[in-house]
Amino acid sequence: MEAMTVWYNTVGRTAVRRTHALAAKHPAVGAAAGGKTMKVVILAGGFGTRISEESVLKPKPMVEIGGKPILWHIMKGYAHYGYTDFIICAGYKQDVIKQYFFDYYLHNADVSFDLATNTMQVLNSHAEPWKVTVVDTGLNTMTGGRIKRVQPYIGGETFMLTYGDGVSNIDLNALEAFHRAHGRTVTMSSYNVGQQFGVLDVGADGVVTGFREKQELDGSMINIGFMVCEPGLFDVIDGDDTVLEKAPLETLARQGRLQSCCHTGFWKCMDNVRDKKQLETLWASGNAPWKVWQE
Repeated sequence: MEAMTVWYNTVGRTAVRRTHALAAKHPAVGAAAGGKTMKVVILAGGFGTRISEESVLKPKPMVEIGGKPILWHIMKGYAHYGYTDFIICAGYKQDVIKQYFFDYYLHNADVSFDLATNTMQVLNSHAEPWKVTVVDTGLNTMTGGRIKRVQPYIGGETFMLTYGDGVSNIDLNALEAFHRAHGRTVTMSSYNVGQQFGVLDVGADGVVTGFREKQELDGSMINIGFMVCEPGLFDVIDGDDTVLEKAPLETLARQGRLQSCCHTGFWKCMDNVRDKKQLETLWASGNAPWKVWQE
């Protein structure tokens, strides 16, 4: 692959860039990954009130795990399977997300500064072969409303959709194939959250008839995101006040247009500081289950 030199004017922050051979540097992109063109929509506009210790300064998807925003971890997972065209539904502190990607190229490169000419030369870069569109979907817009607002960027295409605070080792190629095979408007990944404690068997009269260890069936199936959606989803979203998980998905369920794809591997949502610490510990161990990509 040819070497790349990029010159920045450090005052105006402008740059002239020479195209470089992404396919050679990132073998997961291109023919080897099936040449994916499907867009990935990531909901990243909420306030993150349950992790306010971190979100007071940044949106929750920008809270770091191992020195990288959890948003980056999610995107790396999608890119591993060839999905590299992202639409970020931003809202609260959206400037943090925009600034991160504006500076991404610079922060992942070796640079040489010439103070006499006030220029900076990028010697090499570890930037990703991603297209990232950050859309202001409003400060108080609900999840469904945020999706509706990015419709012009999606058009009439099938698209991926997920939340900006959960990581998983889901095989996204298999998920897409599952969605296409079943022909529903939306396929959501579901996960059994399990049962933490032993279970009481209680009769109708309240009498305890037994006590047993937890079983797989005792848990609850929940929506963990990682969805595949047809543009028909937009038709059941009214506007900014629409919560995706309420009327839109409930409507599709009644109409038989909502499919569940059960995931039995790893999934973890960073809902609070305790969750963040657990993810940090997994990452520091060198065996983070969601790290399906190779450096």
